[in-house]
Amino acid sequence: MSRTIFLVDMQSFYASVEKVSHPALQNKPVIVAGDPKQRSGIVLAACPLAKKFGVKTAESLWEAKAKCPELEVIQPHMSLYLKVSYEITKILEQYSDLVEVYSVDEQFLDVTNTIHLFKTKEQLAKQIHDEIFETIGVESRIGIGPNKVLAKMACDNFAKKNRTGVAELNESNLKSLLWPLPINALFGVGGRMRVHLTNMGLHTIGNLAQYPVKWLQKRWGINGEVLWRLANGIDQSPVVPRTHQTQKAIGHHMTLPRDYEAREDIYVVIKELSEEVARRVRKQNYLGLTVSLQVQSNRFKEKLGFNRQLTLREPTQLGRVINETAKVLFDKYWLGYPVRALGISLAQLMPKTERQLSFFDDPTEEEQLAIMIDRIRERYGLTAIMNASSLLDAGQARIRATKIGGHNR
Repeated sequence: MSRTIFLVDMQSFYASVEKVSHPALQNKPVIVAGDPKQRSGIVLAACPLAKKFGVKTAESLWEAKAKCPELEVIQPHMSLYLKVSYEITKILEQYSDLVEVYSVDEQFLDVTNTIHLFKTKEQLAKQIHDEIFETIGVESRIGIGPNKVLAKMACDNFAKKNRTGVAELNESNLKSLLWPLPINALFGVGGRMRVHLTNMGLHTIGNLAQYPVKWLQKRWGINGEVLWRLANGIDQSPVVPRTHQTQKAIGHHMTLPRDYEAREDIYVVIKELSEEVARRVRKQNYLGLTVSLQVQSNRFKEKLGFNRQLTLREPTQLGRVINETAKVLFDKYWLGYPVRALGISLAQLMPKTERQLSFFDDPTEEEQLAIMIDRIRERYGLTAIMNASSLLDAGQARIRATKIGGHNR
């Protein structure tokens, strides 16, 4: 039985939500951008009116203002966007039990078992669009396909560019619509892969689709086969509700407000990130076995830095253990260059109920203390209890407590 999958994408989501919240901005070019003083002055979202001036997502704030001096610049309010995203999920769940949150502004919807209630797929797409707009006030674009990858590419390459905001890719139009597109229009092909593929003479999605899969497998292993399958519109992955809650790893990454050169200063941030990762692991009642540390220098073009990991003897949810392990990695691989960004993650997650207890090292008491501190922070704020080192100039915990995903709450 052929499936019917929708990818529902919110148009200029952050900027649209701000316009709904501030009606006075309705007819003005609006962008949502970070704070240049915190090295985050990047355009996160631009409304359609701002885009008419050539403003693009991910460009710097000064570049955007050069194109459109009248821009209204709004700092992000992440908690509001998450709340609106959840409201949209509840709307979509009226049309199917199978709703998968792909990102804050994109959600997959499997309507295979409910499409018969509507005359056509386009009619259902229009009804969903209209209900979101009338309820939330935000425009949506909808891609339709027999699987998730074709629904996604239908949305990105066609629905976002046509008047109706709805487009479908399927077996009958795959070769005529998808294959002529440039190779970087294929889902999952980034800048580096585009260079590799074009150097092989594969300039379009069709070129890749007709390339011998065994040669792709020989060069990239299973990833080569995945690329070939995507180019041919083959994807059997299901739409799974709440996949965002079944994580394989929990991590936290941050760009520092300045270059950190002293080891002691970097230790402060590593400790803060370790505590944050541990808090989130405890919140989901997980234990993790592999600690990863990502360090990036201020030489972005040279990509100087490292990403290393170490597997523990016993799984943990303690910030102290994560911190000590991350410092071991840092001391081993850091070459003394100024550090601009740091990230820590805990992987190989498992439910805490699966723990194998040890006679010699029982962390129960320390975990209970950590959980008690978590409860105090949930009730009184993340800065209610802090490490004394976070009060040093190098500390970022107080600033991070005001943000979600690196942006203002």
